Formats: sequence, structure tokens, C-alpha cells
Amino acid sequence: MIAIGSDHGGYDLKEKIIAHLREQGEECVDKGCFDKSSCDYPVYGRAVAEAVAAKEAEKGIVICTTGIGISITANKVKGIRAALCGDVLSARLTREHNDANVLALGAGIVGTNLALEIVDTFLKTEFSKAERHMKRVNMIEEQ
Repeated sequence: MIAIGSDHGGYDLKEKIIAHLREQGEECVDKGCFDKSSCDYPVYGRAVAEAVAAKEAEKGIVICTTGIGISITANKVKGIRAALCGDVLSARLTREHNDANVLALGAGIVGTNLALEIVDTFLKTEFSKAERHMKRVNMIEEQ
């Protein structure tokens, strides 16, 4: 299960990602927003992060215009390691090295095709479990 949420600036991309994931057989829960009316990204970033932290979803995706504000919000929730990614390499490495559990995207920064590649990479890449990476993730969780 993937929890996904956005503000109005990320709404169109969120809808495209949901359709893409469902075509691949992924189950998604849409945490809002539900139209392009102006809204506040912290509401939706927190909803996704709380779903992941509570293990209601395996991973989360949060989207706003830049991805910055909504990633900051998600990272306020204990147990969340949200990573703002604008390229495929970052998406792969944040999963392999940081065991990131929430992907943040900037709808005004990345186009749809790149965003879908980033999402696919993020969701398909496993945490390496290398000792040095596990140690660092544990250090993050202790804070």
C-alpha cells in the first residue's frame, strides 16, 4: 500500500502517479487534496507521513510545487525519512543508503515522465542493509 498526498500545486501530478501505480497493480490510498482549490501542504504531508509511520502504508509519496515544504512537514513525523528527489539516481540511492520511506516530489520542478521514473525507482529499490547504512539509519531514528 502506497499513501500519496499533495497540495493544489501537486494535484495534477498526484493524479497521474496514482493512475500509473494502479496500472501496475499497486494499491494506493489518496490522502488528498482532492481538487485544485488552494490548500495547505502541511495537512497532506502529515496525513501521508502518519499513515506510513503507523504502518498503514508501506511507503508514501508527497507532492507540492517544489517538494520542499511538504518534505519538511513529512520529516516532522517520528519514523519518517522523507527524501526530496528530482532525479532517478537520488531516488535509488536514498532507498539503498537511507531506507527512505517517503518520496517527495516537486510538481513544478520535474515533468511527468521523469516523476514516474523516479517513483518507479523509489518503490522498486530495496534498502541495502549494509552495516554502515544501517548504523546511520539507526542514528537518524535515535534523534
